[in-house]
Formats: sequence, C-alpha cells, structure tokens
Amino acid sequence: MKIVRSFKKHKAIAHLIGAAIIACFSFVYADEDQGTRNIVPPVAKVVSKIDTIHDDILVDNYFWLRQRNEPEVLEYLKAENTYTTAKMKHTEDFQQKLYEEMLSRIKETDLSVPDKVDDYYYYRRTEQGKQYPIYCRKKGSLDAKEEILLDQNVLAKQYAYFEIGALEISPDHRLLAYSIDTLGSERFALFIKDLETNRLYSEQISNIGYSVAWADNNTIFYTIVDHAKRPYMLYRHTLNSDPANDVLIYHEPDDLFWLDVSRSKSGKYLFMDIGSHTTTEVYYLNTSTPEDSFSLFYPRKQDIEYYVKHHEENFLILTNEKAKNFKLIKVPETATAKSNSIEIIPHRASVKIEGFDVFKDFIVLSERKNGLEQISIINVTDNISHYVNFPEPTYTFWFGKNKDYASELLRFTYMSLVTPKSVFDYNMLTRERDLKKQYEVLGGYDPDTYESQRIFALAPDSTWIPISLVYKKGIVMDNRNALFLTGYGAYGGSFDPYFSSNRLSLLNRGFIYAIAHIRGGGEMGKYWHEQGKMLDKINTFTDFIACSEHLIEQGYTSKEKLVISGGSAGGLLIGAVANMKPDLFKIIVADVPFVDLINTMFDPSLPLTVLEYEEWGNPKNEEYYRYMRLYSPYDNVTAQNYPHILITAGLNDTRVMYWEAAKWTAKLRALKTDENLLLLKTNMGTGHLGASGRYDYLKDIAFEYVFILDVIGLKD
Repeated sequence: MKIVRSFKKHKAIAHLIGAAIIACFSFVYADEDQGTRNIVPPVAKVVSKIDTIHDDILVDNYFWLRQRNEPEVLEYLKAENTYTTAKMKHTEDFQQKLYEEMLSRIKETDLSVPDKVDDYYYYRRTEQGKQYPIYCRKKGSLDAKEEILLDQNVLAKQYAYFEIGALEISPDHRLLAYSIDTLGSERFALFIKDLETNRLYSEQISNIGYSVAWADNNTIFYTIVDHAKRPYMLYRHTLNSDPANDVLIYHEPDDLFWLDVSRSKSGKYLFMDIGSHTTTEVYYLNTSTPEDSFSLFYPRKQDIEYYVKHHEENFLILTNEKAKNFKLIKVPETATAKSNSIEIIPHRASVKIEGFDVFKDFIVLSERKNGLEQISIINVTDNISHYVNFPEPTYTFWFGKNKDYASELLRFTYMSLVTPKSVFDYNMLTRERDLKKQYEVLGGYDPDTYESQRIFALAPDSTWIPISLVYKKGIVMDNRNALFLTGYGAYGGSFDPYFSSNRLSLLNRGFIYAIAHIRGGGEMGKYWHEQGKMLDKINTFTDFIACSEHLIEQGYTSKEKLVISGGSAGGLLIGAVANMKPDLFKIIVADVPFVDLINTMFDPSLPLTVLEYEEWGNPKNEEYYRYMRLYSPYDNVTAQNYPHILITAGLNDTRVMYWEAAKWTAKLRALKTDENLLLLKTNMGTGHLGASGRYDYLKDIAFEYVFILDVIGLKD
C-alpha cells in the first residue's frame, strides 16, 4: 500500500522576522434593493512583503496560517469561504441546474456485480436519496434472502463526514471487521461485528490505518499509525480480549517505511509488506499458526522492490532487481533462497509489469506498453500465454477481487473516455468474455456521438508526451473550443483515461477534455517516473506546458479557452506551471493542492514528509533545496498576472494540510497584478478526499464546473 498525496505533507524553512502579523477579513456590503454591491476579498496582512532576504533564506509571511487552533486562522478561512460564496452567488441557480443535470444521469438505486466467495455472494447497493452504499450478501444463490452486513447510511447518520476504511470478512464468513473515519483525517477506529447475532464485540481499536487481515476466525492483525499518520506498528488481536493486551508483532522505526498486512488468496499465509517509495521488504506467516513469528523473505536493499504472492507449492515474486521494468520469478515455499528462483517472465525494456494475480491454473499480469495497459494470461498447465484484446485507442481497466482461487474466470472492470464502467468475466481457458454489467448513464447517452483519441506532444528535450482526448464528434479544430486539461505526474502513478458521466456537462457544452500523461507518472514505464522526480522533476512541468502549447498549435483550443486542473500532487504541477507560464491559461482549478513544497519537506513531523524524500529530495541537502527552489509553487509566486484561480482545501486533510492552499491564496492575493478571480473554498468538515456522501460530492463538482463555465462565458 503506497501512501501518496493523491486525490484515488510538512517545520518550515521560512523565518518569520520582526513584526507582528495581522489578519484582516472580508466584508460584504449590501442593501435590500441592490443586494451585494461591493465585495472585498479577504487579506492576510503582513508588515513585510519581502520574499527573499538573500539567496538561501526565505521569509514565510503566512506561516501563521498553520496555527489551526487560533481563532484568527479559522476566521480567515471562514472569511475566504464567505467571499467565495458571495462572488459565486450569481451562479447559484446554475449550480443547482448542473447538479440536477449530473444527478439525472446516475441510476440512484443500483446494485454492484456480486462477488462469489465460497458459498456467499457479496455486493453493495445504493438507494435513491441516500448518500452512502449498503453492504449485503446472499448465501447459496442470488435468489436467496438478502442479508445486510452494514448500512453506511445508518452508521453515518450523526456525522457530517463518514468513510469506511477496512471491510474484511473472517474465513468462516461469520465475523465482519470494519473501520470508520468520521473526520476525514484517515485515522480509523476498528469494530468487529458478529453477523449471526448482528451484535458488535465489546472491543474497539483506535488509531488504525487502512490495513486489517484475518489470520483465522479468532485472530486479526492490524496496523496503527504514528503522529505523521504512517502505519508503523503491526499488532495481533484475539477476539473477546482487551485491545490493551494486543501483541506488538513488528515496529518499523525508519520513518521512510510504512507497513501493510494482507491475506493470500490461497488463505495459507499472511504477508506483512514494508515499503518506501523505492524499497520493499516482505515477511510471511502461516495462518494456521498465528501466534508464531513472521519470517523474513529477503532483507531490504535500497532501490529494490519485490512483491510476493502464494501459488500452490511456490511463492511468486515480482521484482525490479536487475530488472527496472520488473520481472516475475518463483521459488518453492519450502526453499525461498534466491538461488532457488526460476524466471517466469524476464525483464523487458519496452514493457513494465505493474502487478499480477494468481489462480490455481493461471497467472495474470497487468502490463503497460507504449503507455497503454494490457492483460497477459499464462496457463500454468501448458505454459501457453495470451493477451486480452481491447477495442479502443485509449482506455483503462482494473482487476476485481477475484477471491475464488480455483476459478477459470477473471473479473475485471473496463472503461474508456467514452465507454462507461463495464464489468466483465473473462474465461481464461476459452478466451470468451461475458459482460456482467455496464453501469447505466441515464438520459439517453450515446457513446457514438463522442470521439476519443491519443496524440503526442514534443517536450523540450525531444521526448514525446502522450495526450488522451475526448470530445463530441463534429467539433472543428479552429482554436475556438474550450479545453479542460488535467495531469498528475508523480510517484510513478499513471493517470489513465476513465469515464465520467459528470464530464458530459462539459463535453455537451463544447468542451474538449484532455489528460497529459507527463513524466513523473508511470504511463511509459519505470523510466517515465525516474525522468520526472528528484533532480529531474522540472520535466513534469515542461511536459505539461509542451502539451498545452501543442493543443493550441493544433487548433484544439486557445489561451483564452484553456482550463487546467490538478489535485494534490497534481496541484504541485498546476501551481508550478502557473508561475512559469501564467499567460498560457485562462483558468486554473487546484484541488487540495500540494504547493508549499519546501516548508512541508522541511518538517519531518508532518504526514508523508519523510516518506517523500525519495520523490522530491530532502531540502536539508543544499542541492535538493536549490532545485526545489526553482519550482516550488508557493515560493515562486511573484508580481505578475495570473489566470482566474479556484483553490479547494479540507480542514481535516492529513495528506496536504489546509494551510498550503490558504497560504498560497494569501500570497497570490498580495502579489498578483491582475483583476482575475481568486477564490479559496475550504471544506471545514472533510479531509483530502472531499465530501464522503455521493450527493455532496456532486455538489462540489457542480460548483467547480460552474466556476469554469461562468468565467469562460457559457452561462447555461
């Protein structure tokens, strides 16, 4: 489980010197007849507006906004929200219309495709008017009586925010372990429910991460998080015992590494995975003897990653040791030394193995070639392999739970920029696929009226950067189209083309939607990531600029119609290019943006900071500090014109602290020389992932879309 600043940070380098800091807040003057007639933006005043004292010391005039418990800080955030509401008041009817438009495309009462596990069918369903899913199962057949495991709507009734983390059924299917977060802080409380009596066990375990695994029907393992929200300890709990007596199994002292625990598909082993962004280590334990100690697979070695699954009498290992794009090997479970390994899939420079799954008679690989995902299937009985064919030029897929080890069916979900979410069962023996469900888009959606394509832009160093696009057929590329361009470019994560019925509200109004598959991500393999991290990070930003300029040069859009958006680490991207090329864009939308790079990376007490030294570098090293100084969005705000900007934040965010958005906004207000809109919207009750309820989430999307449409000049 990689923990990243994703959307699916922080002691400052800054030195406050001298004078006191005064916060001044927004005022809205109104009268009964005219309504709002003068709106003044909130201002965070400082005596000094000097950004640099000399070459290697920064002054952070807005450091005080980190003091969350100070009344002045909360008042400032509320003032920004008041200002944002006032500036957007004239769009409220449009927001409601867009919300209803997006809602009308969703089948509110719906059912997921059931997953068969032993003699049970597990699924979740939604009901019209209810924010959250209901988790259910049936025993024996789909015609059997429904059993409700958890109704998240009931659990969430008294909370403004409610998220379920772990949801794990015991091997005998009698017990359910589930965890909840009611703040958006991603710090969970674990409960255990007896599904036969419908009662909770008395024990409750707090401060856990996402990771929970049953060993047997009486023993459960879980990770807890430290002050920086890093899963760093693994505990064993026995049912009907006091959690205070739980046994500490492992403590990871190195702040670079986090823990994860999982159960093998065969059910024979538990795996404890320990990982940083570049290095992993795996331990294993036979589930029949949960009180034994975990055994180490291979000791960690810097920059070597390996991932283990159990298959028959062997362990399969995906590793990048002497194989940058990974290779697959196997070792006997009774003789795991590397000297006993047999290579199954060799390293290939043009193909990256991103993951794999195991069945009794099959091994399934998730690969990536030329930026496109592909599924490779190996029949272990005859060693014949084949690929699953996909029909579109740009698409994405992901594997289902596939918990039936003996099955010949591989479940995966497929979608593209024009094809809605589609769940398939693929027969790995006959090579036939069965569409189990394509999620409906209500209102007469016709995919044939839209077109997707994949083009390439040339970066300054002559690297070709893929761009995925979708638009309504018939659009003329004459530079008059509005275009929404997004990207991410971090952690080696790939921003794959996905379907969104909400996006139709832009496409149907003439927008083109585009994804820039920039370096720093993993779209073109491990090399792609390495060329956009650490001391090569600026490639990420110049790639995005090159994509923007190419789209303009080819007539897709113009500077006056180009909207860019990014979230979390994608906000670092958006903030950097806004400083570098502000005249290239009309509008910027930055969701929970990671923009205060240097201050955050100087503070090891903050969540994710130490973990991410391997992504951005450690600014305590002068070489990395000076490189970060070249692009850190907050530190490079300057007196120049900027596009229209909407920034969002969550007060309870533990991945990107709310103050990054608040400080960035304050500095932009102080220095920017234009009259363009600058709005900050802070959700005072959520975290990094935004609203937890599906209706509240839609309202947030409608707000952002209306901001864009209003500035572009599309009023309906």
